[in-house]
Amino acid sequence: MSGDTILKGVGLRLLAIFFLSTMSALVKLAETRGATLFETMFWRQFCALPVVIAFVAAGPGLASLRTHRFKAHLGRSAVGLLGMVFTFGSVMLLPLAEATTFQFTVPIFATILGALVLGERTGWQRWTAVLVGFLGVLVVAQPGSGHHVSPFGAMVGLLAALFVAIVAILLRQLGRTENSGTTVFWFSLLSVPPLALAYAFNLKPHDAATWGILVSIGLIGGMGQIALTAAMRYAPVAVVVPMDYSGLVWATIYGWVLFGFLPGTSTWMGAPIIVASGLFIVWREHRLGRQKVKTAAAVDEA
Repeated sequence: MSGDTILKGVGLRLLAIFFLSTMSALVKLAETRGATLFETMFWRQFCALPVVIAFVAAGPGLASLRTHRFKAHLGRSAVGLLGMVFTFGSVMLLPLAEATTFQFTVPIFATILGALVLGERTGWQRWTAVLVGFLGVLVVAQPGSGHHVSPFGAMVGLLAALFVAIVAILLRQLGRTENSGTTVFWFSLLSVPPLALAYAFNLKPHDAATWGILVSIGLIGGMGQIALTAAMRYAPVAVVVPMDYSGLVWATIYGWVLFGFLPGTSTWMGAPIIVASGLFIVWREHRLGRQKVKTAAAVDEA
């Protein structure tokens, strides 16, 4: 890949994280104005649909939305919806910076799932990184200390990261036959009916500003998803994933500007530990992947 292409991938990933961080801030803002969890989730998925359809139409075309793996999309959507419950729940329960910090444990859970579920070989270096990452979680959460991160909120935040890692495995399997636009479309489409049913029991009146926030959650979330997907076309995973940690900057800014809340000392101490753990895991995965490619190339030449 050329330098310009990689730069484009990095730029798109940074844009994606900005959009998704903005979406999280809007989710929390909607909650303070009386919006419920399922109400927020419904508008996130419903308003994202036209954005995703437009993206697919401008790219591979609407014909690419046809699939022969409906059951796989159904399973991915069920897991994704449960993960969204925890993700949005953590944003509502925790300060933005802390909710974002717990999301950084995704590479840690991905390593554990890869070893236990997929049978991937995991050496002592990555297991050490996993332990160090959870040490960072304990520093942030400080269970039993009575500080501003509630144990329940921390548990929801970690469950959100776990389900993101599970979805990543499902997407890896779906990606063998489906393009990313098709997968995002089916997730959005299949999640709307159950969310509409749950929303029907949570109907509430809102002022115009709150309705605007709810619609914006879907539109901005859809754009973030597209930018996240597009970034992978231009740059390797090991290059773009470190950009995700810029989310902590946006979460801190939004938390301060919108809610008058800054991260506590424990978050500033624990977040770098979690980030370092995640970056090492990503770097290690990238290095091992390159070694496998070189070994395969040497075998072919022989």
